[in-house]
Amino acid sequence: MSKRGIRLLIAFILGVIILGTLYLVINNKKITQAGKDFKHEYEAINGKEAGHGSAYRKISISENNKFKHVSQKEVLKKLENNETFYLYVGDKKCPWCRSAIEKAVEVSNKAKNVKEIYYVNIWDEDFNEVLRDKYKLNDNESLEKVNDGTKLYKLMLKRFNKVLSDYNLNKEDGTKVEVGEKRVYAPNYFYIKNGKAKKMVEGTSDKQEGAFDKLTKEMLKDEEDIFKEFFKN
Repeated sequence: MSKRGIRLLIAFILGVIILGTLYLVINNKKITQAGKDFKHEYEAINGKEAGHGSAYRKISISENNKFKHVSQKEVLKKLENNETFYLYVGDKKCPWCRSAIEKAVEVSNKAKNVKEIYYVNIWDEDFNEVLRDKYKLNDNESLEKVNDGTKLYKLMLKRFNKVLSDYNLNKEDGTKVEVGEKRVYAPNYFYIKNGKAKKMVEGTSDKQEGAFDKLTKEMLKDEEDIFKEFFKN
């Protein structure tokens, strides 16, 4: 090969390397921005009044986390296309969600098989349901539907049926009333394979009795074990 040919080959190789590097940098920026947004969303209410004399748990989340807040339409499309992905259903104002989110971030960041975790919230800023069905018990203790779930939620109930718990309400005497359908609670972490949920965990420790309880070392160890098993494929 002539010197000119060698120079052209070297230039071509360098061009490929540069383009590849630029792609990785740009792609990483997208992921990092999503992570920064998620971090800000959850940390923005640290210590703020949560009602009933409680304050939102103070949490610290790495900005390089794999969580990405997406629209319901995006998740619906992925389910309809029978894709494989991770999904987190929760809310920044959900105290149980805040109890487990730090360990979820920590463990998922170490899991090489986890690229992204899509996130949809259950409430708006005023705690109105934006995803799920909602029922209440009337004075005569009959069931009344007060919120109709979205198109995504209806598909989730069908596709996630095997991993979901029953939806029950409690009477004043503590008696359970069966609603007659399954329920997506919060936090719920799903591993979805080919459009169907294969695994689901809440991520919280059984030792934690109250949503605002201080997390002990034992509770945190439970959370870590739960997520290590969940994110293992």
